[in-house]
Amino acid sequence: MQRFTKRALLLVPALLVTGLISWGARCVAQEVDAPGVNGGPGSVVAPSGWLELVIPVHRRITLKPYGFYIGDLSVPVGQVDVSIRATKFLTITPSYMYYSVPASGLNKLTPEPAGFTDSYHENQFRIDGTVTFPVRKFEISVRNMYVRRFRPRLDDINRYRGRLMIAHPIAVQGHTWKPFASWETYYDEGPTIRGGGWNRDRVWAGVTLPVMKQVLFQPSYLWERSDGIKNVHYLLFGLIVSTR
Repeated sequence: MQRFTKRALLLVPALLVTGLISWGARCVAQEVDAPGVNGGPGSVVAPSGWLELVIPVHRRITLKPYGFYIGDLSVPVGQVDVSIRATKFLTITPSYMYYSVPASGLNKLTPEPAGFTDSYHENQFRIDGTVTFPVRKFEISVRNMYVRRFRPRLDDINRYRGRLMIAHPIAVQGHTWKPFASWETYYDEGPTIRGGGWNRDRVWAGVTLPVMKQVLFQPSYLWERSDGIKNVHYLLFGLIVSTR
C-alpha cells in the first residue's frame, strides 16, 4: 500500500481525474483480461475500431457513448461516460463499461495453451477525473481513475489507473492536427488470481485529425504489457462524432 500511495502521488498531487484533452486523445476503453493463467513471453496484434459520440446535455455536462471492437480477439466493448467539467482545469467523469472475451480470444492471450471453453465478461463502474493544463504549446493531462470490477464467478475487486498524457496541436494546410502520447499504469488490489499490485502498463501514441466540422478521425498505436497474459499491440482506428 505504501508503494501504491507513492506512485499515485507521482502522477497527481491531490486530485481524482478523467483523461480528456480537447481535440486530443480520448479514453481508450478496451480491456483484455484472461483469468487464471500465468505470465510468459509472446504477443498478440489486435487491429481495433471504435466509435465515440459526443452529446452535450448542459454547458458543463457531456454524454459520451462508445462502441469498440477488438479485432483478432473478437472482443466487443460498450462504454458510457458522463463528463462533468468541474473547473477550468478539472473534469470529473463517472462511467460504466462492459466487455466480453470469447474462449478463442482467451486462448490467444495465454502464453501457453490453457484450454478455455467458456467466455469471460466483466462489468466495471469507474469514476475518474482529469487535470488538463497548458505548458507553452503543449497540453498536459493527468488522470487518476478508480474502477470497481464486477467479475462473474470471481471476487469483485478494486483497480486504480493513473495516466499522464501530452498533446501538441499542429497547423497543416488550414487544419489542426493533434499528435499525442501517453503512459498509463494499473494497480489491482490483491490477492487476485494473477496477483495484485502494479500488473499492467500501457504506452499509447497517435494523432487526431479533422475530417468534417463535427467529425474527427484518430489512428493510433497502443502497446500493453500485463502480468499473466501476452503483450497486446493494438492498431486503433477511431471515429469521433460530435452533435454539438
